[in-house]
Amino acid sequence: MNKPLYLSTLSLLGMLLFSTTLSAASLQAELVDSEGQPLANAVLTLRSEVAPVVAPATAVMDQISQQFAPNVLAVRSGTAVSFPNSDNIRHHVYSFSLAKRFELRLYQGTPSEPVVFDKPGVVVLGCNIHDWMVGYVYVTDDPWFAVSDAQGKLNLEQLPAGTYTASLWHPQAPDMLPQDAGQVQLTEAGSQQRFTLSMQAPGGQTAPSAPVSAFGDAFKKARDAAQ
Repeated sequence: MNKPLYLSTLSLLGMLLFSTTLSAASLQAELVDSEGQPLANAVLTLRSEVAPVVAPATAVMDQISQQFAPNVLAVRSGTAVSFPNSDNIRHHVYSFSLAKRFELRLYQGTPSEPVVFDKPGVVVLGCNIHDWMVGYVYVTDDPWFAVSDAQGKLNLEQLPAGTYTASLWHPQAPDMLPQDAGQVQLTEAGSQQRFTLSMQAPGGQTAPSAPVSAFGDAFKKARDAAQ
């Protein structure tokens, strides 16, 4: 007796889902420096007046061939990040960054507990054994974000069509601070846009007293930017 109502409810739900799919927008972005060269490991974030409800997420920062992989990991505030060690030697991962101070003492394999990044900012990663190992976790409150590939390109899919405020970040940005990228209009037909980041001139911000290591230099820049 309730079958017609049941069918009409399913039809309504189907129409709503179909409508939601039609209203989804996407962005294909290219990130370049001031000379037009593609920028790998650059972060683009988007926010709008209506923020979606986002469930707690997980992410992975691996260690492969004595390097952090990926070099730049972008996560939403509250994300739990695991730090597996895929090398056949032990690593000692740590950070002194204000956004997240932590230490994973000398280990192989995967630590049992992930690290929760609950505060927005730049977290510079180092290894206490291998000074050349430097990685970055970019923690953002913005609900949509992605990291550019080796060609400086990234895609953001399944966003509501509308107007967004964009920001950009890269490890070599001046003072390691995010840059305002203005407004972005996303349509159901899909949008393409090129973003230009200002980059730090080599050696421009390194103090004579900075630690003589890649991690020390990166950490100092992140610390100064957060103060």
